[in-house]
Amino acid sequence: MSMTASNSSTGSKSNYIISLSIIGVLYFIFGFVTWLNGTLMPFLQTACELTPFEASMVVLAFYIAYFVMALPSSFVLKRTGYKNGVSIGLLIMAVGALTFIPAAYSRMFGVFLAGLFIMGTGLALLQTATNPFITIIGPRESAAKRMAIMGICNKMAGVISPLVLTALIMHGMDKFSEVNMANLTFDQKDVLLSNLASRVVVPYAAMGLLLALFGLLVKFSSLPDEIEIEEDDHETMRGFIKQIPDALKIRNLLLGIITIFVYVGVEVMAGDSLTQFGRSLHLSYASKLTSFTMTFMVFGYLLGIVLIPKIISQSRALLISAILGVLFAFGAINSSTADNNLFSSVFGWLNRLPGFNIPLIPNAVFFVTLLGWANALMWPAIWPLALNNLGKYTKIGSALLIMGIAGGALIPPTYAKIGQSIGFQHALWIMVPIYIFIMYYAFLGHKAGLKNGN
Repeated sequence: MSMTASNSSTGSKSNYIISLSIIGVLYFIFGFVTWLNGTLMPFLQTACELTPFEASMVVLAFYIAYFVMALPSSFVLKRTGYKNGVSIGLLIMAVGALTFIPAAYSRMFGVFLAGLFIMGTGLALLQTATNPFITIIGPRESAAKRMAIMGICNKMAGVISPLVLTALIMHGMDKFSEVNMANLTFDQKDVLLSNLASRVVVPYAAMGLLLALFGLLVKFSSLPDEIEIEEDDHETMRGFIKQIPDALKIRNLLLGIITIFVYVGVEVMAGDSLTQFGRSLHLSYASKLTSFTMTFMVFGYLLGIVLIPKIISQSRALLISAILGVLFAFGAINSSTADNNLFSSVFGWLNRLPGFNIPLIPNAVFFVTLLGWANALMWPAIWPLALNNLGKYTKIGSALLIMGIAGGALIPPTYAKIGQSIGFQHALWIMVPIYIFIMYYAFLGHKAGLKNGN
């Protein structure tokens, strides 16, 4: 059964629940796939014998797809329809996941990167198609509540996915230490590393199959085929691109794009690149550290639901978040990488509960995970500030903000390169000016292009 946007909000309760459940699963997929990269980096660094900088190409290949697909996605969706666009995005992601099979058996890092780029491409199309559904599958006055539910689905997936992939592919890593590998012949080492690389075959084959099946499910689901949004039917790619120079003259948009770029960069550093920091400290649980960051992001997100906008505005929330970012970054730079007294004093009691065995992470690493709390409210706060008063440039402004996600492709590799030279803890200094810039945008920069100086 297909529905248009006009009747989706007044349809039967069962169709509403089904549609909301499908979108919830899609947001879970976004988070699950996105935050696997933190586990993949140390895994591929070992399996493909990479430097930390080379391993950071994992996030470059994944996030650069957003930059490439930001503008084309809306035109693809205009031809396919939104529901078909969701289905196509899932099938593209399935192809990317299945690409890991030949990548694993050949142990060619370039093939892994191709698979990640394909998955990022599908995810970019999927997010462009999915986001409008939150508004139109139910009453518009409750859209914010539905978005909050979707955000929790997304962040909880980020907590779970590193733990799942770590359990499947990172067990018994002691035998792959530099000391053990140095005692092997070339052939022995090649066989051992090939066996390690093959561990991703089953989980990524299963992921590809599930993505493809869900893509078919969406195609025949009750999600609306079309979404009633205001757009120019005669708009062309050339006309869309010609708007870019004029749009970039609007300072709150231009500064918003820069803010999104640097924000996504530090978010990926605190999530995925944290595993490189942990690996440099020889932490056996380094591949699980992303889950700690995501847990604090969930906490920050829940806090935002309670506080915004009843108690604090979005701009004030962004300012407070950026201040926390500076404080936590300084804490990470200057704290001990050996003592774990801070984490132990706050969360050590959990290990006294049945079934809990949480590693007591060093103070410096703890401060990086706390950046998940600082980063949680930045994405939803930056968007409305950047798009405020854009008028006819709102659509191109949204596309340019999506392109800003490329910060996740460029800033983490920069961190890895610096970290190789001066150490991964000292390299965290690059976060400080980023959070200071976000503070500026929250305090003053978002006002620069608004009418009447408001």
